[in-house]
Parts: sequence; C-alpha cells; structure tokens
Amino acid sequence: MQIPVKKNEASVPWAHLRIPPFPQVAIRVLQLANNEKVRLTQLSELISSDAAFASEVLTVANSLLYAPRFPSNSILQAISVLGSDHLQGMCMTVGMRAYLGRSLSDTAMRALWRHSLACAVIAERLAGAGGMSKDTAYTAGVLHDVGRFALAVIRPKEYTELLGKHEGTAASLLDAEAELFGFNHCQVGKKLIVDWKLSPEFNPIVSEHHSPRGENGSVGWDLGELIKVSCRLADCAGFPAFPGCAVTLYEELLDLLAPKERSMLPTDLEMLQEDVSSRIQGVESV
Repeated sequence: MQIPVKKNEASVPWAHLRIPPFPQVAIRVLQLANNEKVRLTQLSELISSDAAFASEVLTVANSLLYAPRFPSNSILQAISVLGSDHLQGMCMTVGMRAYLGRSLSDTAMRALWRHSLACAVIAERLAGAGGMSKDTAYTAGVLHDVGRFALAVIRPKEYTELLGKHEGTAASLLDAEAELFGFNHCQVGKKLIVDWKLSPEFNPIVSEHHSPRGENGSVGWDLGELIKVSCRLADCAGFPAFPGCAVTLYEELLDLLAPKERSMLPTDLEMLQEDVSSRIQGVESV
C-alpha cells in the first residue's frame, strides 16, 4: 500500500498540537551524547540533576536488559561499566516510559510501548550487519514511533479507540490519524525531532519508517532502512502497534534482507520472539 501523500508542512494545523513536555534530561542527553568533546562526568552530572530520572536510569542499567556482571551504584559508574555507547538507549527508554506514565496500564498504550521496544531490540541485533552503532540503532527503534506516543498523550481515549478498531497495514493507519487529528504520527514525529534539536539522522527514522525500502533514493543499508525492516519484524514477532495490524510473514521479511543482514536473525521466528520477549521483560520488570 502506498503511504498517503504528505500535506504541505505549512498547511498542517500545528496550532492545535498540545503535547506535554518530554523529559528534558533525555532530550539533552541525545543532543550531547554524540559530541566527542563531552566528558562522561558531564553526562553523569546532567542525568543526576534529575534525581527521579537518574534513579530510573540506574535501575534500567542494572536490569536484565543490559545484564551487567556487577551492579552499578552511581550514574558515572554505570556509564563507565556499560560504556557511553549505551547511554542514549538507556535514557530514551526511561524517557519514553516516563512520558507515557500511568497510561502504560492501558492495554493499547502498553502495546505501543512494547512495539517500540521490540523494534529497538531487533534494530540493535541487525546493526552489526552494517557496522552501525548498536546503541544508535536501539535508540532509533525506541524513538521511531514517538509521534504515535504524542498522539496517544494528546487524546488518549480517541486514539486508543482508533487503535482498537483499525484493521490493515501499519501504513494504512496514517490516513485515519490524519482524519482524527489533522496530521499523522510520522508528521508529528518529524516536528518533534526538529523542535527538540536532535540529530537530523533521526528525521527519516520517525517520518519514513512506513515507506517501502529504497524509497526516496535510499540505497544500501543505513539507519533508516534498518528501522523500516525492524518495525515490520516487530509486528511479525507478535508486537504490533495495534491489534488489527496486518503483518508480513517472517520468511518474506528475511528474503528482503541481504545475507549478512539475514545472518543476524534466527531462522526460526519463535527464537526471535523468545529473545525479544526476554529483553522486553527485562525492562518491564524494573
């Protein structure tokens, strides 16, 4: 299915968009983490400036998601033990969970959360095929549906009803979102990346993850293409963003991958499901 033609940005009714603020510490970490001149102590002090956020980051760092050999007692120690490469992913995981807050108790919201985590875990696996940063891939996976989270926070009742009744491909939901809000989650995600002053590499992650592979002149294996596949694999592995989501067979998705990419995934879908489930439980158990 073709993705709906995007509206002119000037015609999108952003004035009606009232999005609660995202945890600023998480955004600031994403802004600074790729700066080679930033010291670990600076990042540690930034995270520690928000006691509640720091506590959550430390809990996740010691969880089964990362399974460190020795538990860390401070943010600086956690960064030193796990490496700064894991910092973006940890902070975005904590930030997204805090952003959704109590709404995570809702079945539909929990499905969105698990879909993003599944996409992140799979993206992290596939990153090794192209020599990409595993943490950047994981972060991109968690972040790819941030526009959908925003819609859920703006009008939770209406959006959960839409998610519950819609049937079709993930891309087909974009039209229904536009009818309800005046914009879809890909457009909202792109606006947030700009507003938060994050790296431009995240723009296609949030705005084009439902596009066919290779669209817009993209070739080879880059972060955008990785997330497109990881998103569909998350659906296939039993973690769709909504119950009526049409999924592609695992064998067909594997056929879309080059041999090196394919080698990063198990040949059996159940093995992938078990791996993803285990990692998600590692986050949800803390």
